[in-house]
Amino acid sequence: MGMFRVKVSEILEETDHIKSFKLVRADGKGFDPYLAGAHIDIVGPTNVVRQYSLCCPPYDLDAYLVAVKRETESRGGSAALHDQLDIGSELEVSAPRNLMQVAETGDRHVLVAAGIGVTPMISMAYQLEREGRSFELHYFARSRELAAFTELLEERCGFAEKVRFHFGIPRDEQPAVLQEILTGLTGGSHVYTCGPEGFMERVLFLAGPVVGEENVHIEHFQAGELADTSGDTGFEVELDSGEVFEIPADRSIVEVLQENGVPVDTSCKEGICGTCVMGVLEGEPEHRDNCLSASEKRANDQIATCVSRARSARLILEPF
Repeated sequence: MGMFRVKVSEILEETDHIKSFKLVRADGKGFDPYLAGAHIDIVGPTNVVRQYSLCCPPYDLDAYLVAVKRETESRGGSAALHDQLDIGSELEVSAPRNLMQVAETGDRHVLVAAGIGVTPMISMAYQLEREGRSFELHYFARSRELAAFTELLEERCGFAEKVRFHFGIPRDEQPAVLQEILTGLTGGSHVYTCGPEGFMERVLFLAGPVVGEENVHIEHFQAGELADTSGDTGFEVELDSGEVFEIPADRSIVEVLQENGVPVDTSCKEGICGTCVMGVLEGEPEHRDNCLSASEKRANDQIATCVSRARSARLILEPF
């Protein structure tokens, strides 16, 4: 996985617990093109790598913009990013990767965000607006004071009339609001959501029957519940080169491959970033990740090698 250095050119206090960071390339060059909805890996001051969505227009290649919520109990080092970065600080980041992007077709596109989950939705809204497509952005937060980018979305984004804020709505009242948001959508519409796990599950549950599960797009930035590993057994992995490796019950595919000199890029090692995904040529994966979509998992032609396992005795894999 290619990494490069960036400099912090601007820091804004979006809320008491969220800061946004504008990043420019340390070598003064522009960034390469990327698709809206992408995220990057950031190596923080404590050398912890975590993923952050790009929330800038994807056609503006002069700078990246990310937002970081301080999570004092997090292992991701968000507090270090808040406390140790200044204007001019340098960081190492990856090229953008997409686990969620705007569908190429669709009569309507509805972006539904909660909390810090608004970040990838802003980038996608910029793209939809530029392409002249029909969309709405719905932003749920506990209060205006806790919502990032309100001033941007109300005054400076260029699509303020398509933004709807939903502040302070109790959890048990959210389904009714979501049902209203989904009114009028069809099987040709697309719904995109990012936020706390329970919120995204609620959106999927309500939107799936309306637009079809295939047309509900979810961005995860936290690992799911730990799988029950008590019944795990070993299996074989064969690479398209013909090499065969035994994967013990207590080891991951990526661990075994890397130990044997097979280059497999990794980042989160929790099944959420998609860095380690490989293609499946034969065999049946047992998916335990949060990076592949429901349709990708049903296709069984990809596997997140850091957490997922095999239902069949052997998987034949190829790198992407």
